[in-house]
Amino acid sequence: MNKPTDHIASLAKGLKVIECFGAEASRLSISDVADATGLDRATARRCLLTLHHEEYADYDGKFFTLTPRALRLGLGALASLQLPQVVQPWLDQLTEQIGQSCSVSILDGTEIVYLARAAQKRVMSIGLSPGSRLPAHCTSMGRVLLAALPEEEGRAIIERSDLTPRTSLSLTDPDEIMIRIAEVRTQGHAVIDQEVEIGLRSLAVPIFNSRDRVVAALNTGMAAAQASIEDLAVSYLPALLKVQAGVRRVLH
Repeated sequence: MNKPTDHIASLAKGLKVIECFGAEASRLSISDVADATGLDRATARRCLLTLHHEEYADYDGKFFTLTPRALRLGLGALASLQLPQVVQPWLDQLTEQIGQSCSVSILDGTEIVYLARAAQKRVMSIGLSPGSRLPAHCTSMGRVLLAALPEEEGRAIIERSDLTPRTSLSLTDPDEIMIRIAEVRTQGHAVIDQEVEIGLRSLAVPIFNSRDRVVAALNTGMAAAQASIEDLAVSYLPALLKVQAGVRRVLH
C-alpha cells in the first residue's frame, strides 16, 4: 500500500517502538526492539534514544524501560473517549447488584483493552484496570467483539493471534475458536470456562450504540466455584442485558 504524502515515517517508527513494551516485555535492548519491529538496529537505537531524551524511557546502558511519562499517551486517549464516562456508573451499579466484578473493553488488533472496570474481590492473579490488555481469542469480551466482525475479518485476527495456551483448557485450534465465535454470534453472549486462568469463569455481552453498532463488550467474571457453566448465564445474563439496553439508549 502506498503511503500518503503527509505520512511521517519517523513518527510511525517511533510508535512501533513504543508498542513493543508491555507487561512481559518491560525491559528491552536495542536488539530486542529491532527484532520485534523489523527496524534496523540503527533506526531502533535512534528511536529509543529519542524516547530517553524526551523522558519517555529510562536507559541503563543496555536496557530501555518506559517511564510513567509514557502513560500520558494512553491515558489521554482513554480520557478523550465518551464510552468510559458513559458506562462507569452502570458498571458500578451492576457490580453492587450482582456482587461480582464487571468490565468494559474494546478490540485492538488481537487484544482487548479494558476501558472501565468496577471491582469486587479479586478473582484473577493479575490486576486489571483501564488500559490493561488480554488476548481476544480466549476471553469472553474478546469473543463477543470478534463475533461482531465479518467472519473473514475475525478469522484473520485469530490467524495472527498468539494461540499459546494459557491453561490446560485453552482452545488453540483456529477452526475450533471460530466455531465458538459463531456460537456467540448466534446466542448473543459468550461464556469462557477457565481458558484465561484456572478457577475463573466469565460471561460477556456486546454493547451497542443507539445506531445498533457494536462498540464494546461488557462482562462479569467470578471464581469457578461460585457458578457452574450451566448456571452462569441463568444467574447473571439478565442483569448484563439490562445494562446493555440502558447503555444503548444513551450511547451515540
